[in-house]
Amino acid sequence: MQVSQVFMNFALATLGLASGCKGPSGLPDLGGIYNRAASYHGPDRNPIIVIPGILGSNLRDAETGRQVWGAFQGNYANPSTPDGRRLIALPMKEGVPLRELRDGVRSDGALGHLKIELLGLPFEAEAYAHVLKTLGVGGYRDESLGLTGAIDYGDDHYTCFQFDYDWRRDNVENARRLHEFILQKRLYVQKEIEKRYGVKDKDVKFDIIAHSMGGLVARYYLRYGAADLPVDGSLLPITWAGRKHVDRMVLVGTPNAGSAHALTQLVEGIQFASVLPRYSAAILCTFPSIFQLLPRTRHQPVIEASDPSMAIAEDLFDVALWERMKWGLVNPDEDAVLKDLLPESSDPVARRRIARDHLYKSLKRARQFHAALDSLDDSVPGGPVVSLIAGDAVPTTAVLALNRETGKLTEAVTAPGDGTVVRTSALLDERVGGKWSPTLRSPIRWHHVTFLFTDHLGLTRDPGFTDNVLYALLEEPR
Repeated sequence: MQVSQVFMNFALATLGLASGCKGPSGLPDLGGIYNRAASYHGPDRNPIIVIPGILGSNLRDAETGRQVWGAFQGNYANPSTPDGRRLIALPMKEGVPLRELRDGVRSDGALGHLKIELLGLPFEAEAYAHVLKTLGVGGYRDESLGLTGAIDYGDDHYTCFQFDYDWRRDNVENARRLHEFILQKRLYVQKEIEKRYGVKDKDVKFDIIAHSMGGLVARYYLRYGAADLPVDGSLLPITWAGRKHVDRMVLVGTPNAGSAHALTQLVEGIQFASVLPRYSAAILCTFPSIFQLLPRTRHQPVIEASDPSMAIAEDLFDVALWERMKWGLVNPDEDAVLKDLLPESSDPVARRRIARDHLYKSLKRARQFHAALDSLDDSVPGGPVVSLIAGDAVPTTAVLALNRETGKLTEAVTAPGDGTVVRTSALLDERVGGKWSPTLRSPIRWHHVTFLFTDHLGLTRDPGFTDNVLYALLEEPR
């Protein structure tokens, strides 16, 4: 049996969808449906790029090799310790643009499994392994798995690539890195096609599968290519420059209109499980990317706790609101963490000034990033082919109630979603907070939308995800 067929059978089995086996729940026989298409490897078949979401790439300190994200065991960067906090947080410096605030941490591969140690017993929690298994069913050979020897493809691993990136940083910066990645892989695929099929200088285009925040990186690239946002805060003209290298795109659980969870985490911090350490609000607020996940003010995501009928009209991206509510980096309770993050500043007043400056820059950048993604442009005939897979069966926080006396946020309204992203955010539904209409109003011209009945990470494990992605990649007419 060929290596490709062996891996296809393995992937189907681990997904619980083995060829020729129809389970008690009436699962599709994906092997029977897609085996023939998956076995075809012609020069006209697009290679795949997988883009994980926030937290979806390993992070490692380049100098020491120390794990910053991707493991909760060994000598990892523990957010409860001063040196761990400094490794995890991005640098802050007054008056310095976000793009110039760099440290020695680098991305180190997409996160297939998250390593955790409980009571001295290690185990691995799957993160994006199911995406790669789905692509394995489709006959795509992941480059990282092939090169590391995790699976023996021989030299047949030029059809699938994982784009890992430092998810703490600005999404525009990572979209520009995606451009460099695509150019590099395009040249590699061209050489492989010439060697295997004799086709010289093939016009290689990629299909993209992007999960969660990775979809925002991909959408920006599709609209603007490698162009940066103007320093003066103005908008770029939409050029659809990314279409030169991207044929179609599947977004999975992407918060196109943001998530209320991003606001609560920037205000309160986060603890992923009771046995794991807490990441303080001050640490998270050094990441520009999380601010770019905030919900839009126009969608009325915050109401008055004292009067639930009244939406907060204030701009969520105004640093003055954050100062009045004592949120995030300007919360006096975060001073001890700030002292660890800014050890060179012995003056508490100076530390708070640096923190406020970083908060201001991150909010300003997020506002500009949202405007760049939310603008409507129909100037390109036909438009890009962008599909969505989202959840709409899990009650998800949609609106928060604000206590103006304490600055505390509590859940006020839930809506259908995946537990992290509400359905209307995934769609970027502009009827929210505005005039209702019977049909969707969105600046994104969706090619196709599929709804699944599971949570945010469970989307990629759902048989409906596997079936719909394989159809879109293998059989849907181009």
